[in-house]
Amino acid sequence: MKPERSAAPVAESARITSLDLIRGVAVLGILLMNVVHFGFGRVPYLNLSAGGSESWLDWVVGIGGEIFVDQKFMGIFSLLFGAGILLFIERAEAKGGRPVLLNIWRNALLLGIGILHTLLWEGDVLIVYAVSALFLIALRKLSGPWLIGIGVSVFLFSVPVLLVNQAVTNATDVALSGLWTPSRGDEADFAGLNGAVLGLSLLGYFLRGLGMILMGAGLYRLGFMQGALSARIYRLTAGAGIAIGLPLASIGVLITALGDYSRDVAFIGQLPNTLGTIPASLGYMSLIVLWNRGLDSALKQRFRAVGRMALTNYLSQTVLGVLTLTLLLSDLSVNRAGLLLFVLAVWALQLWWSQAWMQRYCFGPAEWLWRAATYRRGQPLRRA
Repeated sequence: MKPERSAAPVAESARITSLDLIRGVAVLGILLMNVVHFGFGRVPYLNLSAGGSESWLDWVVGIGGEIFVDQKFMGIFSLLFGAGILLFIERAEAKGGRPVLLNIWRNALLLGIGILHTLLWEGDVLIVYAVSALFLIALRKLSGPWLIGIGVSVFLFSVPVLLVNQAVTNATDVALSGLWTPSRGDEADFAGLNGAVLGLSLLGYFLRGLGMILMGAGLYRLGFMQGALSARIYRLTAGAGIAIGLPLASIGVLITALGDYSRDVAFIGQLPNTLGTIPASLGYMSLIVLWNRGLDSALKQRFRAVGRMALTNYLSQTVLGVLTLTLLLSDLSVNRAGLLLFVLAVWALQLWWSQAWMQRYCFGPAEWLWRAATYRRGQPLRRA
């Protein structure tokens, strides 16, 4: 592997600004849900009644997160990852590199980053992305519509997985300890879970990620996230996507609440939100593309800077969340509304430091290390 001609940084004029902006919004939006996991663990992330909901304001914040945030921003991030793989291959081919081998090696490194990230926090998504990349690389020559169709099909396979999981839960009378109900002090996490339930949960999570990644590659091939389509298409997609996706998510919240957050609705309550993920994610993305087309602004430039160092910001969110919420404030009672203050502080910090860093350097710190390891040689960091 001798990628000398393909290792140069992308020129500023060649950057696709809509991708940077979408990525910046997505990585900041992801924190709104991940912070719940940092502060309370995996159970209150899924079950609003299991912790952190102490007042009406906490319930408003929690329900708002379920409807407007949960799965949507991760969906956008997954769509972008699929686009990024094809973009990387295209640019490597244009510069005389060996794109397939280079991309496999690049995602093997991402797998390693994800494994290290998991040692700090169990909610990592990078492992799913790294494994999913192999499927997209194998299917990379398919047209945009085919990639979208396969991606939607793979994603929808997660729906029967939820149904089977609910059936297994009901048939086995499993307690869902450590997933839907808090673990007892004398048992390890997931000790009360049936192995089939845990396996199906992980399978559904993987299918959703892989499906969105394949869809993202197809949408990139059609020029959707690059802003190449008409404004009318983006307005229609935004309106329809939000009008379909958010009511579906609301139905899921209602099903779970009417079921009194019992194990009998633990998985079936997730089904409407899952079905709403694709339209809602596309609706949000369309709004961001339309925003990118408007007059430039200082705020927009800051969001793009956040997107250009998305890996750094994603990992640093975990570091800040674990250090602050899991360790430093572990003895304090922080509710869901209180977590919003932490989110706002991290947003302000990342919007500030991302632009300050990118004005001086070509890559974010994590991006630079990943790139140097990908090409197996030093990379320019400071701007000329």
